[in-house]
Parts: sequence; C-alpha cells; structure tokens
Amino acid sequence: MKVLLLEDDLELGNGVRIALSDQSMEVVWVRRLSDAASSLDANTFDMVLLDLGLPDGDGLELLGRLRRHRKNLPVLILSARDRLQDRLRGLDGGADDYLVKPFALAELLSRVRALARRSYGFEEDQLTLRGLALDEATRSVTVNGREVELSRCEFDLLALLLKRMGRVVTRRALEQQVLPGGPTNESNALDVHMSNLRRKIGKGYVRTVRGIGYVIDARQREESADSTLDGAP
Repeated sequence: MKVLLLEDDLELGNGVRIALSDQSMEVVWVRRLSDAASSLDANTFDMVLLDLGLPDGDGLELLGRLRRHRKNLPVLILSARDRLQDRLRGLDGGADDYLVKPFALAELLSRVRALARRSYGFEEDQLTLRGLALDEATRSVTVNGREVELSRCEFDLLALLLKRMGRVVTRRALEQQVLPGGPTNESNALDVHMSNLRRKIGKGYVRTVRGIGYVIDARQREESADSTLDGAP
C-alpha cells in the first residue's frame, strides 16, 4: 500500500511513518496542506491519514476536496479533537474512520488494515474478480478454477492492479513497486511482463490507458485497441 500521511507533529509523524514502513507500506509524509495537495496531484495513493490542525489550515478542507474529486480514496482522520461533534463532523464530511490522539500504534495499524479491506472489498489475503482468484498468502492464482503459473513480477503486477481496482496505475508506479531496480528509460521490461500476464490470465481483466498506465475494471468491458500492449510511455 502507498499511504499519504499528513501530520505536522515531528515525533508523532515519524513514529507513524516508521510503523507503517515496518508493515511494508510506502509512506509519503508531509506536514502542510499545500504539500499534501501537491503529493495527491503527483502520485497514486491507496489511503490518506489526515491530521486536522495544520500550520496552513484545517485538514477538513482537504477532506472536502478529496470527496468532491476522489470519492473512493479511503481517509482515516488522526486528531486530538475528541469531542463527539468533532468526530461527527469528520465522519459526516467524508472520512472513513476517526482515531483520537493519543493512540496506540497497534490500534492504528489494525484500523488501517481494516479500512483497506473494507474500502476495496477483498479479504486480507485473497483477491477475486470474475473467476480470477489471487491468494497472497500462498502466492497462487487461479482462473475459473484452473491454476495459473506466474513469475514473481507477473504476480506482483496483478496483485497491485487488483488492490487498486478501478483506478489507473501509472507505468512509473508499476515499475517502481514491482520491477527489480525500478524504472529505466530504455527498458521494455514492464511491457514484456504485462504481455505475459495477459496471455496467462486471459482477456477482459487488464486494460491499457494509453499514455498513462493500466487498470483493472470492476465490471467487464469489451477490449479495444487501447487494451492491447502499446508500450505507452
């Protein structure tokens, strides 16, 4: 998971960053609303951890913008505002959960995991879609009950796309998070792995968004020319 952490307190922010990183999550930590807005424009995130009292404004402002433009992005508020009306304001404003400071890191991690499962509609270890099943615990994949043998990169590509179902994942993000050594300007490694993955799992799952990246749609759609391997930059 890639998480945006907006927290201006240095000690708390660093502690949360370390705890999430220890769970193999990629964390972008910022301390101002303006930096959070810039990060959201430049990156694809799976979740936002949102403080409310910030040096350049109220986190509820960012929450409002998120809900207008990114309705499905999970948001967990982390705030010292513990009154009932504050919690209700945050939840009614579009937050998926609200955790009052101070909190135990173990509870935070539990809430993050629960929110991820609830928001993206899959069990902790198994991801399923239209006859395709991926089990992260055993690193196995089946299509209509038939086991499909994938390489490490092919498996990781499929898992990442399924976890972000319905959202486009850029080529750069896939290269950074899946390919050994990350992105290289002259390499077509991602194209090769994606072509092999599509051949093995069949049509109707991975769709190319030309010039941007790839997406798995929750609903099956007819593949077009844009759904073929095009080496989009």
